[in-house]
Amino acid sequence: MSEAPTQAARHLAVVGGGWAGLAAAMAAHDRGWAVHLFEAAPQLGGRARTLPGPAALAGLDNGQHILIGAYAQSLRLMRQVGVDPEQALLRLPLTLRFPDGGGLQLPRWPAPFDAAAGILGARGWSWRDRFSLLAATLRWQIAGFRCAPDASVLALCQGIRPRVMAELIEPLCVSALNTPVDQSSGEVFLRVLRDSLAGGPGASHLLLPRTDLRALWPEPAAQYLRRQGHSVQTGQRVHGLRRDTKGRWQLEFVTELEAPTAFDQVILACPPGEAARLLTQASGLAGDEPARLAAWATQAQALRFEAITTVYAQADAKAGAVPDPLRLPHPLLTLRCGPEAPAQFVFDRGQLGGPAGLLAFVLSASPDLSREALTQQVLAQGRQALAPLGLSALHPLGTVIEKRATFACTPGLQRPAQRLIPGLWACGDYVEGPYPATLEGAVLSAQAVVAALG
Repeated sequence: MSEAPTQAARHLAVVGGGWAGLAAAMAAHDRGWAVHLFEAAPQLGGRARTLPGPAALAGLDNGQHILIGAYAQSLRLMRQVGVDPEQALLRLPLTLRFPDGGGLQLPRWPAPFDAAAGILGARGWSWRDRFSLLAATLRWQIAGFRCAPDASVLALCQGIRPRVMAELIEPLCVSALNTPVDQSSGEVFLRVLRDSLAGGPGASHLLLPRTDLRALWPEPAAQYLRRQGHSVQTGQRVHGLRRDTKGRWQLEFVTELEAPTAFDQVILACPPGEAARLLTQASGLAGDEPARLAAWATQAQALRFEAITTVYAQADAKAGAVPDPLRLPHPLLTLRCGPEAPAQFVFDRGQLGGPAGLLAFVLSASPDLSREALTQQVLAQGRQALAPLGLSALHPLGTVIEKRATFACTPGLQRPAQRLIPGLWACGDYVEGPYPATLEGAVLSAQAVVAALG
């Protein structure tokens, strides 16, 4: 374990307390930096957080996040701060079952035999369906899970039959890249498949949080950092950046707070819009640095974002005089979606440590409709899809719309660079890297930046 920072240690400012910011702070601790993390919101976690306040949704999450067994660094960081992934996460083989029992479920076998067995045993698929997917999978493996940078997932999947596209490829793509198949990067999709379905033992397993997102890692990470002598402050928005005559960075805050007067390095782990604001207003620059920062900000602001909507509802099952909570056959079910049935997944929170009968319907790449319209469409979809499982009533509890949940992972997308100018860096799931907007992508981005600090 690294020692607590000394007075002679170099000082690093991390702006943002999501998974990227906290991962950067952890990596910097391991390398002997004195870390000072500032988060503008009252809680940590960024776009993977627990909702605060006394409202009906308090204690629930802003969305449903799935980790997979291939997220090696995220799992390592959990263990480092004292979180046992085997207790905090429910581990399941990759399962994309529908309420009617159709779909895919991989056995607990070593790769690639688990994928082959899952495909051959998929319920409701014809042999032509199965062989079309096996042929495509073999083609991707022969190509080393590589394709042209401008290829979409739809182009990549030519020859795969419509049922397989609807019941496997589209749900996988929208859950991993949060972008429709005709607009998603085939290159990134293949990278995800390579590291999961073709990864090591358990790489393709789904890891579903059994606790709220705050307790899963952000709060334990903050507590760990504070115990090691670092500073983690919430409710502190950085108002501006200024480089002094000695080349060190000074942060300006809306309110006075106790912090070093200058920092050797600054990592912007905040959303791209906030990073762009800070860069375009930075002072103390020289030469072509203002133009370089302006170009980075323009590139970051040009990213297109997709929304994720989560509709929470209480489900009752058909019973006697008093309704019983509904229990789904799996903690996660895939839903058949369409123009007026927008949810792709439903989570049974009662099987994940929550109240019995609490369901969370998830709309990746959510349509641009009002909260009320989305809620009504999802409730109607849920009542129809879950009726064969014994659903008698579905009561809405609340709807959370994360409007800028992920960037659109499109073919050939040029993402902003990690290195900005000397002493100034950016990290996050949207920064250059091989992965889509995932928790592991954010963690890997942060670790790469800290490794480059020197």
